[in-house]
Amino acid sequence: MSYLLTGRYRPVFYLLFSLLLLFISKNTYSYLNNLNTQLEINHHTIHAEIVDNDQSRAQGLMFREQLAADSGMLFVFEQPGMPCFWMKNTPLNLSIAFITDKGVITNIEHMSAQSLDTHCPTAPIRYALEMEQGWFKGKAKAGDRVHGLPM
Repeated sequence: MSYLLTGRYRPVFYLLFSLLLLFISKNTYSYLNNLNTQLEINHHTIHAEIVDNDQSRAQGLMFREQLAADSGMLFVFEQPGMPCFWMKNTPLNLSIAFITDKGVITNIEHMSAQSLDTHCPTAPIRYALEMEQGWFKGKAKAGDRVHGLPM
């Protein structure tokens, strides 16, 4: 091993070691710094994990076996749009609220585990909130406002 630290292989060793550290620290940083926020809908508090880039939005709640009570995932998009969602590799039944950039729920859809059926907003949205299926029943409906959304 000591020959890697000296001689002609030294630059190669340090380059590979530096790249390894960069890769590990980037993944560790992104794992440890998953953003969370507290939202409120009609006096009901929600603890939401924020996913705000293509990679984390594509992963979503895939492979998650359970959600804590009053917890969900908030998808944040850079610009309002009409993104559709599906449940590939997601073992949970979920409900999704589509939310405009002004914080107003446009529609709520119910999604079955492992389904490839698409669920889309009825108007351009900037946020989507996935919760355990049935969570919104009696707590929120289209037209209600969500408070605490990130800007």
